[in-house]
Amino acid sequence: MEPGLRFGRPQRGDMVELPMGNGHEIFQFANHVARGRWFSLFASFLIMAGAGATYLFGTYSKEIKASLGYDQTTLNLLGFFKDLGANVGVFSGLIAEVTPTWFVLLVGAAMNFTGYFMIWLSVVGKIPKPKVWHMCICICLGANSQNFANTGALVTSVRNFPESRGNMIGLLKGFTGLSGAIMTQLYLAVYGNDSKSLILLIAWLPAAVSVIFVYTIREMRVVKQPNQLRVFYYCLAIAIVLALFLMVMTLVDKAVAFSHAAYVGTATVACALLFLPLLVFIREELDVFRRKNLPIDPPRIATEDPKVVLEKEDNSTTLEIKKDDTNSKCVWFTDIFFNKPERGEDYSILQALLSTDMLILFLATFCGLGTSLTAVDNLGQIGESLGYPTTTIKSFVSLLSIWNFFGRIFSGFVSETLLVKYKFPRPLMMTLVLLLSCIGLLLIAFPFPGSVYVASVIIGFSFGAQLPLLFSIISELFGLKYYSTLFNCGQLASPLGSYILNVKVTGPLYDRQALKELAKKGLTRSSVKELTCIGNQCYRQAFVILASVAFFGALASMTLVARTRNFYKGDIYKKFREQAEATEAEMASTNINRIH
Repeated sequence: MEPGLRFGRPQRGDMVELPMGNGHEIFQFANHVARGRWFSLFASFLIMAGAGATYLFGTYSKEIKASLGYDQTTLNLLGFFKDLGANVGVFSGLIAEVTPTWFVLLVGAAMNFTGYFMIWLSVVGKIPKPKVWHMCICICLGANSQNFANTGALVTSVRNFPESRGNMIGLLKGFTGLSGAIMTQLYLAVYGNDSKSLILLIAWLPAAVSVIFVYTIREMRVVKQPNQLRVFYYCLAIAIVLALFLMVMTLVDKAVAFSHAAYVGTATVACALLFLPLLVFIREELDVFRRKNLPIDPPRIATEDPKVVLEKEDNSTTLEIKKDDTNSKCVWFTDIFFNKPERGEDYSILQALLSTDMLILFLATFCGLGTSLTAVDNLGQIGESLGYPTTTIKSFVSLLSIWNFFGRIFSGFVSETLLVKYKFPRPLMMTLVLLLSCIGLLLIAFPFPGSVYVASVIIGFSFGAQLPLLFSIISELFGLKYYSTLFNCGQLASPLGSYILNVKVTGPLYDRQALKELAKKGLTRSSVKELTCIGNQCYRQAFVILASVAFFGALASMTLVARTRNFYKGDIYKKFREQAEATEAEMASTNINRIH
């Protein structure tokens, strides 16, 4: 018998010791970590932390506007195509249905680099001034890469941890919400205070991260782990510390002029906190590795007859085959519109998209994310119109990014806790978030000294909270079988709302007010290169309209609450627990046979 490894009948509470003293065992453990669910989740954290470049549009949009001589309507058109690319993820979802995850991530990396690198070349004058539609294509292409990161990392992680999907989505989208502040710290450390170089960093860094971890992220068998929730709370604590650090640095940077060395120091600390979850995951994988080599819960294993395990597997296989046979008939009109599965079962793509529940979600998303995206895209110009300096405007963007993170974390973890303990439906949480958004929009419509700080916090929080709720609701109502396509389809209302509310409402109203200001000065549009409006009235009418639309979205969400109240009163995770227990029993039976 090898030293350090104890066989025989283990007692409950025994510590399992493994021979970790030579290179072979260390290599085995390292391979186990690299191929495990937790390291895949860590890689997903890093990819999602680089997938929020679209939220930095308010920082570098001023450079695009000044370098290329755009008016606000043209800049808002670019913002629409950015939102269109960021939210039309059906293409990435359909690709993920027929190709492996590594291919999805590589396509996203290529699109990210190509789109943003061309924008950087245009802004710095390395190429001739492009036409507006060229810029629209580039920013749409770069922003669309975010969907490939979402599909590759988020969908895979949800399938690997289905019982904790609220926590999972909250964490992953939370890191995306933090990415704006993280990228800001990195570009200040690498390039200094140069917004044009920020575009270059956005081009190469997220693409490089996806390429490095391209083979790490993949679907794995779900195994029951009793302390799984505790691990997620460790990650939550680390993420909150990272967010608080970034927020403090943002506020201190506003009050104190940082040297380049100070920026390098803050970026180093931010990266260290970003990598800290890896230590938590290695510890968890060590526990999994030990249990894999020697079962430590013999009473449970003794009562689990291998024949029963096989019978469970056969039954689950039979049920799955029957389910597939049912879905194969969904081409018929009656099956698509009338003979739909129960809520929580696997809908086909057409069944889900043409359901009343999805249409209500679409309307609520149109109102909620459409108004929030409009506010985010105009935040830089809002600060300018109210007379704030450039450094303060960047603080607004960073604060919005950080509170975007807190909104995602809050809606993910709190909604999951309320759902499991009190059967509190997620659509009701969505309603409350949309009502909160109305307050932030009205603070911009009727500003007072310092109100933009408060508005940035509220809008960032409510905007971030909507996405995990939307993705969780879709997975709960329509199942996980076609989740990679359905969750991307769920975002389609967002660019439509952004186009109508931003390009057709907010931009023209701003330009109309700016022309009035020019006329008062006796000037015309041709006499100025950049059309700018200064004053409290610049965004008042537009944001009163946005607040009204957000309130209507809250009413639509309340309708979904009424429709799904019975569904959320039940146990929506029961089947996933049963699957995980069956897998655990199978693994335990295999280990017993191997040992004896």
